[in-house]
Amino acid sequence: MTSQNNSKTGFSRRSALRMMAAGGAAGLIAPNLLGKPAFASTPPATPTGRIVVGLSQEPTVFNPLMPHIEVDDAFDFSVFDALFRINADGVIIPNLATEVPSQANGGISADGLNWRIRLRDDVTWHDGTPFTAEDVKYTLQLIVNPDFRAWRTTGHSLVRDITVVSPTEITWRMEEAFAPYLSFLTETFMVPKHILEKEADPNQAAFNQAPIGTGAFKWGQRLAGDRLELVANPDYFGEGPYIEQLIFKYIPDMTVLYAQFKSGDVDLVGQAYISPDHYQEAKNLPDRVVTAEPKGSVESIYLNQELPQLQDRAVREALYLAMDRTAIIDALYYGVPSPTETFMPPQSYYFNPNLPKQEFNLDRARKILDEAGWVPGADGIREKDGVRLSFSNSTTVGNHLREQTQQFLQQTFGEIGVEMTIANLPPAVMWGEYWGLSQFESAMVGITYLVGGDPDVTYRFHTDAIAAKGGNGSNNAQYSNPEVDALLVEGSRTFDPEKRREIYFKVQEIIRHDLPFLPMFAYTNVYGRKAGIEGFEVNTNTRTESWHAAAWYWA
Repeated sequence: MTSQNNSKTGFSRRSALRMMAAGGAAGLIAPNLLGKPAFASTPPATPTGRIVVGLSQEPTVFNPLMPHIEVDDAFDFSVFDALFRINADGVIIPNLATEVPSQANGGISADGLNWRIRLRDDVTWHDGTPFTAEDVKYTLQLIVNPDFRAWRTTGHSLVRDITVVSPTEITWRMEEAFAPYLSFLTETFMVPKHILEKEADPNQAAFNQAPIGTGAFKWGQRLAGDRLELVANPDYFGEGPYIEQLIFKYIPDMTVLYAQFKSGDVDLVGQAYISPDHYQEAKNLPDRVVTAEPKGSVESIYLNQELPQLQDRAVREALYLAMDRTAIIDALYYGVPSPTETFMPPQSYYFNPNLPKQEFNLDRARKILDEAGWVPGADGIREKDGVRLSFSNSTTVGNHLREQTQQFLQQTFGEIGVEMTIANLPPAVMWGEYWGLSQFESAMVGITYLVGGDPDVTYRFHTDAIAAKGGNGSNNAQYSNPEVDALLVEGSRTFDPEKRREIYFKVQEIIRHDLPFLPMFAYTNVYGRKAGIEGFEVNTNTRTESWHAAAWYWA
């Protein structure tokens, strides 16, 4: 696809790629907006029409700084802006800032500790109030406020001495160098100080149910359990929006979601996209554009390490041996996804290809459990020290492929003397405190572990990221390994890509050995949209198909 200049920025994706080629790793920071592919038609001068995005899970968290899941990102990226974003080429680009700070341009000091950010002067909140550096300061301080339920504080907790130099300039000091922080800021959406500072408790603010952002779309209305309607922001400073309405329609049954895409009730299929069993038919549908794209998410069985029966590594190893991944991928998922042994996406520079390959071996699984002292009881289910080798597995109701996978695993686990019961829940319940505070026993879940493509996974695997124990993060397996903790700290302070690669290779080796989760496959998502939609672009560096809905329009 060729690129054309964006009239609001004067830079194209081709320019960014040239800078990357010239600047090597430093070229991953390039100066301007989201890059717009050239299409045969021209976007409308004023917003026209609407696009309905079908989602199998319902967006329910509308404060972008609070704990949320992938599907909520579709809303966040449309209503809010960050200082920077990461585009489909993996280039970090300005959003609310005028440039991406670097050591080369003086925005970041040579030691990585002192930061200076210059902001746009033409941005307003949806209520007409000017956006300023005071909003940035407020946002960064709110995230680390101990009374606020923040999604993640990693990196932000190192920020000190935030100084508003002017309405368009802000500085701060990092307590210690933190290499991933620029990437983290691409998903740190700014919130309005003038609204939230008046609230006694920002966790319960009215804003959280009808938010005001600076993004291309404004809050319209929410019909809980049905849809979320956004409307065009005519005063948006960036590209677009080109449509009047952006609607996220909630269809929990994946088969029904696909049927509504076929019938035309849904214009574009969002998460969890078109299920692999429909791919062959979907790609031959008339007037539809359907593609399979590798994504950064990994599907796995997450094991809550607080359960006595799952604390034994022998049990986790036996469960992995009793998982017939080849049959699951080929028979249930029609060979669309790829097997993996790690949380790191295969397309990442930090992906470790040398990890031991899982094998399906029920005899070996039984032997491991025998040697570990897990003895079959009268009903065939193993026991040890009064603990029965039984646990529940939960995922979202209505995801038929996950439900079929659960039934398949339930059978094979039973053959080695392990009882796995099925306890599925509606998405809003499943991905609430049940998941976030580790109330599940095991879960079937797809997770994007990287933020903005950076390999740091502190908030997923560090002991201090266990929310159920008062930590800040999404270490929902409650995994704890001092060696991994130390490596994650080292990796976050290391800027050299080669050295970081060594560190994260080792992290992957240890986690593959410990098996706090059982990897099944790396996702290949099947995207579908009506042929008339232009401006759509897949971005594997974000968690949502709607990362740049501002660019969408009807040809």
